[in-house]
Amino acid sequence: MHKPIAHQIDAYVVDTLMADLCGHDRRPSAFLVYLCLACEAQRRRAEAVPLSLQEIATRTGLAKSTVQTAIRHLKRRGLLDADQVATTAAPLRRVVMPWRDS
Repeated sequence: MHKPIAHQIDAYVVDTLMADLCGHDRRPSAFLVYLCLACEAQRRRAEAVPLSLQEIATRTGLAKSTVQTAIRHLKRRGLLDADQVATTAAPLRRVVMPWRDS
């Protein structure tokens, strides 16, 4: 288990993205997966994180198939880099924060 650390979460994630993914899209699992990946990226101080589907499933309490569906949704929404191909050998996933580019 990781040493507990405090995370800084952009207000946009809680104020807008949570309602958008959970309410409008009806995909609360996508929000959990995004939050998991964003926190891991912050912990590692990196944009891309090497987490497998099973690791994400374990951390979020979701089924692996639910994690796969959530990742596809996040890629369609532009919240994960769709060009970053995650393989079994190299499961890199790059978190995108488009509101920071505005």
